Amino acid sequence: MPESAYQGYTYRLPELAHGYGANVHLLADPILLSQLARLCRPEVVQPEITTLVRDMYHSLVRMVIANEFPRERVHVKTRMYEQTERAVWSGDVLDSNTRAITVNIARAGTMPSQVAFETLIHLTNPAKVRQDHVFMARTTDDAGCVTGVSMSGSKIGGDVEGAVVLLPDPMGATGVSLSRTVSLYKELPGRPRRIASLHLIITPEFVRRMQTDHPDVVIYAIRLDRGMSSEAALRGPLGQQDESGLNEIQYIVPGAGGVGELLNNSFV
Repeated sequence: MPESAYQGYTYRLPELAHGYGANVHLLADPILLSQLARLCRPEVVQPEITTLVRDMYHSLVRMVIANEFPRERVHVKTRMYEQTERAVWSGDVLDSNTRAITVNIARAGTMPSQVAFETLIHLTNPAKVRQDHVFMARTTDDAGCVTGVSMSGSKIGGDVEGAVVLLPDPMGATGVSLSRTVSLYKELPGRPRRIASLHLIITPEFVRRMQTDHPDVVIYAIRLDRGMSSEAALRGPLGQQDESGLNEIQYIVPGAGGVGELLNNSFV
């Protein structure tokens, strides 16, 4: 008689309740929140910056894989099988043949995407995993306000049919860059199984933009920042209409500063 307790189980994310809808996951993990709080401190610089971001994405990517990837049932004869035929474990594990694509949105997303790629090739069939590269940057006016996004090129390795597409991008501020990236992938041949974005910090403005442009995208974030909201909004539940997390030049408040600059030690 095979084991049955590990068949059809439910995986539950540690997350906050909010009013943004079912496709937004705001994680409530004390370890990740502690690491992110440390990352945001002005005295934290390289090499600690890289260590923190890498470690947080190791955890975040695993949570997303556990929540989004399909499973398959296996029956494993363990090392004890030579002693007894009852030494067979049965249960649901990740479907190793799921196609997966992780997208490096250069430059803040370069290292997070590499973490996702390395995690995926260890947990699933490496032949089914691909890493793409998209090169884009914010455009700003003379006052430093964000005016849009420029795309300088991309290296995309094929179609997206049946794939789980992961977009690891640390800061979800305005949502302009990520929305443009999602549009690019929706123009490729095939239909993805799921598109999920993975962030350290997002804003209410980011959520609103993505839900307007791409309501099918699933958003994961360690933290949502709404520091420019009214006092009444900050005292209230997450998901109110008058929330704001961007200052006048569209940087996140409280935020962490320019994470792409910090990761690369290149402040341009």
